[in-house]
Amino acid sequence: MCALVLASASQCSAQIPFHKKKKVDKSTDATNSVEPDKQLYDKAMDDIKHGRHEVGRLGLQTLINTYPDSEYLAKAKLAIADSYFKQGGSANTTQAIAGYKDFIVFFPFLPEAPYAQMQVAMASYNEMTKPDRDTSHALDAEAELQTFLQKYPKDPLAPKAEQRLREVQEVLAEGQYRVAYYYYVKGDRRAAAGRLLPLVARYPLYSKSDTSWWMLGEIYEKSERKDLAGNCYAQIVKNYPLSSRAADAKAKLKAFGMPIPQPDPKAVEWMKAEQNAPRQREKLVHKPLDIFHGGPDVHMAAVGGAPNLEPEGEDMKGVDILRGGGKSSIGGGGTGVVLTVKPGESQPAGSAPAGTASEDVNSNSSSSDSATETKETSSTDSQGSNTATAQPDGTTAPAASTTAASDTSSDSSKTDNSQATDNSQSGTDKSQSADANSDKDSKKESSSKKKGLRKILPW
Repeated sequence: MCALVLASASQCSAQIPFHKKKKVDKSTDATNSVEPDKQLYDKAMDDIKHGRHEVGRLGLQTLINTYPDSEYLAKAKLAIADSYFKQGGSANTTQAIAGYKDFIVFFPFLPEAPYAQMQVAMASYNEMTKPDRDTSHALDAEAELQTFLQKYPKDPLAPKAEQRLREVQEVLAEGQYRVAYYYYVKGDRRAAAGRLLPLVARYPLYSKSDTSWWMLGEIYEKSERKDLAGNCYAQIVKNYPLSSRAADAKAKLKAFGMPIPQPDPKAVEWMKAEQNAPRQREKLVHKPLDIFHGGPDVHMAAVGGAPNLEPEGEDMKGVDILRGGGKSSIGGGGTGVVLTVKPGESQPAGSAPAGTASEDVNSNSSSSDSATETKETSSTDSQGSNTATAQPDGTTAPAASTTAASDTSSDSSKTDNSQATDNSQSGTDKSQSADANSDKDSKKESSSKKKGLRKILPW
C-alpha cells in the first residue's frame, strides 16, 4: 500500500514541471526606469540623512556639474547648504551662509528663497555669544533678520523672525547697558550718556529701557539741565506706565513743576501683555551655571511689539554720539537731543520722530566761545601792532630800529655800528614776536579744544 502511494506521488511530480522565478533587472525594466539625476539626488539625500554629509555633498555636486539643466538643480544647491548647516561648526556655518546666499542670488523667486534667507539669519543667531563679548554675530543676525522682514513680511516664517529679532536686539541692548551702567556708577556722566542715548532711541522693547531713561534723567539732573531730565522722566510715565520707576518719575516731574503726561494706551496694553506672557522661570542654579553656557540669555526678551527694522546708520559709527545729526565733531558744534520712541514702534537711530522735543545744549556755550575767540584775536592783533610799525614802502620794521636810524646823522662810524646793532635788535624783536604769536596760537588752539569738549554736554 505504501509502495503504491509513493509511486503515485512520483508520477504526479513528474507531470507538474518546476519553474524557477527569474530575477528582473531593474535597470533595464521599462516600468522602473528612473532618471540618472533623480538617482543621484535620492542617493545623496539618503547619505545626508544618515550622517554621511561629505559623501552626500559630493553626489549633489556631481549632479550640479553633470546635469546643469536638471529640475533638481535648485534642490541640490539648497541641500548642500542645509548639509553644512546641520553639520555645525564655525567653518561649516560659514559655508552654509555662502550656500544660502548663492541660492537667493540664483533663485530669488522660488518658494524656498524666504527659507534660505531665514537660514542665513539663524546661522548667525546660533553663533551669538554673551552680551559682554564680541557682538559681531549678533549684529549680523540683526541685519539678516531685518532683511527677511523687509523682503518677506507676509511669509509664514515672519512671526518667528520677529521674535528672533527681539531676542537679538535684547542681547545688543544688554551689552550697551552694561557699559553704560559701569560709567554711571563710576561717575563718568558723558560716557554713560553716550551709551544710554542710542540705547533708548534704538531699542524701545529692551527689558531695562525704563531704567535706562531713569539713569539718563539723573545724569541731566545732576548736570543742572532739569528741562532735559524732565523729558526723560516723562518718557517713563508715558511709554512705561506700569514700570516700577513710574511713581518716582511722576514725583520728579511734580518737583520740577512740569506737566505729567498721560500714559499711552498702547504702551499700557503692551506692558500688560509682557507681564502676562509665559516665561521660563530662573532657577537658583541658573546664574552659577551660566558661566559654562556660551550662548546669551534671552528669556527676558519681549514677546510682543514691533522690533526696530531700521539698520544702524553708517554715519553713527566712529562719531561722538552726543553731537546731534550724526555730524562729525570737527568743524562745528552739534546738538544733544532726547528722542521719544514708543515701545512697539521702530525709529531709526539718530533721527527724532514727530512730536519729539529736541534741546540744544550747546547754544550758550557756542556763543560764549565765539565771543572769547573774537577777543583773543583782537588782543593778538593789537599786540602785533605794538611790536611793529608800517613803512611807506609797504614793509614793516620794529620801532626800535626806526628810532636808531634817526640818530645816524652825527657820525658815519657811529652810524655803521648803530645800524648793525639795530639789525641784530630787529632780528631779536622779530623772533620774540614770532614766539609770542606761536604761543598765542597754541594757547588758542588748546583752549578751543577744551571748549569744544564742553560744548557736548554741560559737564
